[in-house]
Amino acid sequence: MKWIEDELRKLEDRSLNRSLQISATVSGHQGYVLRRQKTLLDLSSNDYLGLARHPAIAAAMTQALLAEGTGSGASRLITGNRPPYGRLEDALAAWQQSEAALVFANGYMANLGVIQALAGRGDVVFSDRLNHASIVDGIGLSRAEHVRYRHNDMEHLRLLLYKHRDAGRKLIVTDAVFSMDGDQAPLAELVALKREYGAILMVDEAHSGGVYGARGEGLCHALGLQSGVDVHVGTFSKAFGVYGAYVSGSRTLIRWLVNKARPVIYSTALPPSVIAGITEALNLVQTERHRRERLAASSRQFRSSLRMAGFQVGPGDSPIVPVVVGDNATALRFSSALEAEGIAAVAVRPPTVPDGTARIRFSLSAAHTPDDLADAANRIERVALRLGVLAQ
Repeated sequence: MKWIEDELRKLEDRSLNRSLQISATVSGHQGYVLRRQKTLLDLSSNDYLGLARHPAIAAAMTQALLAEGTGSGASRLITGNRPPYGRLEDALAAWQQSEAALVFANGYMANLGVIQALAGRGDVVFSDRLNHASIVDGIGLSRAEHVRYRHNDMEHLRLLLYKHRDAGRKLIVTDAVFSMDGDQAPLAELVALKREYGAILMVDEAHSGGVYGARGEGLCHALGLQSGVDVHVGTFSKAFGVYGAYVSGSRTLIRWLVNKARPVIYSTALPPSVIAGITEALNLVQTERHRRERLAASSRQFRSSLRMAGFQVGPGDSPIVPVVVGDNATALRFSSALEAEGIAAVAVRPPTVPDGTARIRFSLSAAHTPDDLADAANRIERVALRLGVLAQ
């Protein structure tokens, strides 16, 4: 195993080594995290709506835990398909205004399972260069040809679709909101291109579900484009504050996934307590609109504050606000200095982002107050000036 030690040293030399840090919740202080015995404002979590500690979700999970036990015991095709699953999937389909829905263990498994089920040898998958790793891995496991188009470049995608017009099945896959940049995919143009070239369009709403739409349905619904999307993927681990994922679409699609999506066939079903928590979270996402409104206001405030301080903040209105510093070592120093100032903001480095674009990825929550964010912006500016990330 000496080769592993050698490779780890190489990672350390390039400031790419990673380690696990224990983070605990802070009782009575939502939006904060405890790390190394210090209370920090949490600007790294994906708990966008502040639901991860909602008492109604905890109560639903506790009740199901006592009634149904700790585990499901088998895959859904064996004996793990408990009654709460069907009720949740019916509610998801109604929420998404689709014919049917299917729950997966998590977003990673959903993307792997869907792509493998829809594409194979002789087919082509067109993927945005900045799509999530789970999409990239799903394409690789599918054995279909992987064709990447430049980020949000629809002319490049059009050229590639034309080049592969005689291929077998053609699948276009994109994130709705990109996890490391916070910008949006040009969904209207993607719908038009998929219709023009007879492709299937799959949109991953992991970072937009719960955040956009009148009832939190996601960006596709917010833009009125849901009928043009064939495969809609979303997660319950971010805005929903629980765990798991779903796919919604036609009844035919869901029947096909039940038969062909390997993560569904070969994985133990989620515990009934998790399904109960998701069901309660789905109700809260739809009814507690004030959480989305507060999050949107916080996103505007925080982006504006960073721009006024002199940071180059990219376009968009999502709660994901990256500050690109470029160098891996600088990103790590920035993150450590922010922690010393009471802010948890993790440095994101390659291969999660392209080489030379290491960054601090700030992520907002409805649990943050305006005062939290105003104070954080001041501290971020102060640290950036001290480190030379911002010019004096």
